[in-house]
Amino acid sequence: MAGLTLDAGALMAAERNDRAFWAVFKEATLREVVPVIPAPALAQAWRGSRQARLAQVVNACWVEPLDEALAKQAGELCGRAGTADVIDAAVVAIAARRGAAVVTSDPKDARRLAAMVGSVEVIKL
Repeated sequence: MAGLTLDAGALMAAERNDRAFWAVFKEATLREVVPVIPAPALAQAWRGSRQARLAQVVNACWVEPLDEALAKQAGELCGRAGTADVIDAAVVAIAARRGAAVVTSDPKDARRLAAMVGSVEVIKL
């Protein structure tokens, strides 16, 4: 496992105590992999400080900011893939930059976007 990039669906799975999510997260922890959360994906999932499980995950991860270069890359990726969700595109773009897999509960668009960059594995929860 080279690395993991968590999308909003993965973060919501953590919050609802999804066993598949926690199995993937535990394996990453055992391998000393620090998962990455794109800041826009965190914004999609975060609703307040009462999300204890989500806060636990966030505290164990690196939150990747959305800078100008990444925003442009995500927009271009959406254009090439024919998709509209720039947050999904940012997740895939970050995973591609880092040579990491994307963890998601909804792999359809992630797989379509990943096909545009070539080397991103998509892990469905």
